[in-house]
Amino acid sequence: MKLMHGMGVLANAAVIAALTAGGVGFYEPGGAHAAVPVAGSAGQVAGQGLPDFSELVERYGAAVVNVRVTQNVKTSAEAQQPGEIDPNNPFSEFFRRFQIPMPRGEEQPTSGLGSGFIVSADGLVLTNAHVVRSGSEVVVRLTDKREFKAKVVGADPQTDVAVLKIDATNLPTVKIGDPNAVRVGEWVVAIGSPYGFDNSVTAGIVSAKSRALPDGTYVPFIQTDVAVNPGNSGGPLFNMKGEVIGINSQIYSRTGGYQGLSFAIPIDVAAKVQTQLVRYGKVTRGRFGVMIQEVNQSLAESFGLKKPAGALVSSVENGSPAAKAGIEPGDVILKVDGKDIQGSMELSRYVADLKPGSAAKVEVWRKGASRELTVTVGEMKPQTVASADTGGNAQGRLGVAVRALTPDEQKQAGTNGGVLVENVTGAAARAGLKPGDIILALNNTPVKNAEQLRGMVAKSGKRVALLVQREDAKVYIPVDLG
Repeated sequence: MKLMHGMGVLANAAVIAALTAGGVGFYEPGGAHAAVPVAGSAGQVAGQGLPDFSELVERYGAAVVNVRVTQNVKTSAEAQQPGEIDPNNPFSEFFRRFQIPMPRGEEQPTSGLGSGFIVSADGLVLTNAHVVRSGSEVVVRLTDKREFKAKVVGADPQTDVAVLKIDATNLPTVKIGDPNAVRVGEWVVAIGSPYGFDNSVTAGIVSAKSRALPDGTYVPFIQTDVAVNPGNSGGPLFNMKGEVIGINSQIYSRTGGYQGLSFAIPIDVAAKVQTQLVRYGKVTRGRFGVMIQEVNQSLAESFGLKKPAGALVSSVENGSPAAKAGIEPGDVILKVDGKDIQGSMELSRYVADLKPGSAAKVEVWRKGASRELTVTVGEMKPQTVASADTGGNAQGRLGVAVRALTPDEQKQAGTNGGVLVENVTGAAARAGLKPGDIILALNNTPVKNAEQLRGMVAKSGKRVALLVQREDAKVYIPVDLG
């Protein structure tokens, strides 16, 4: 089984051909789920106890949008290959002779599809970060067929949440609900664009809450059995009151398609990310600087705990906030600021929400007794920079995702300041920048951090000169921003 990120789907004729050539049929499932009427819900319960979602869709479906992303990809072959042709096909020679030649390294546009939903009448749209990742242009299409070129306000890969802005007013919006009030077993509805079929509605039940996935994030996913497929990414998950409780983000599948395991980002997690991206252009998270693991029954008994709870510290980073506070490997963190910690994922989420620089009271279990320590919360190093630049690119006009260099990295590179390039698209890619380059200056003005670089690019004209350090060499690279 495979956990599938990137449920955005390539928008091309091959998708439709694959569906029609296979002779796809449609059938009535005859009541796949039994249902219990939900009081005060937007989806009225029809005869035989089955829910009716029509009112919910009529009321909020117009706030769900299609997100189309264009990305320039360098060709690696000398000819465009339309598909595998059987050499025994009598027309194979014809197709071979009439392939379109393309130079190696030529950039060709490809497009992908995802979903999103409008959260403010003046044009703020939520979607998945992986939907808009590396896109050179993002277009939002409404249900009334109007299309708008979108600006990527910011994207946070850690939670897979992105915020878009379109230039429109008086737009239909969704209603935000409380994912903490969701009960396992209740009905939920997804609206999105699976395989490019706009505003498709699917339904199911909540299978589990606070589900941890092996993808390195601490998002407490809502698991459902709602049919979610490529193209549904970024679309809303509604409860029966018509409230959005999550963003459909991932599926668990052997084939890449729906197999009954779908995962949504709780909307409260997305809302926190949205607030920070809109207000600051980036997401700030707290950190302790520890590696932690779950406490099972055997570990609890060996440490003298009454029950398996808390988060076991397996290692402490040198010089980290935890190290300075006196936290040691083998400690079990039981509480933070008086809040009981049930497991390692809960601790990660809670610490991430703490404000860097604030003081946190941490209760740890050490050698059969509890003690309280005070940790001055540090700041988690972002994976990429959330961009508020003009244009539709998730990395702004320049087309780079960067982060600040750590003191050790600066020492190793022999620099004072500068930012490390982590991802390159658009203008920067065309100019020859590469991941691993260090941007030292823009138009001879030293670059100290990502925010400064973003501001300098926003104020620049059509061309800039970057001073870049690549390994042991420094070189100026001219970039045409267009």
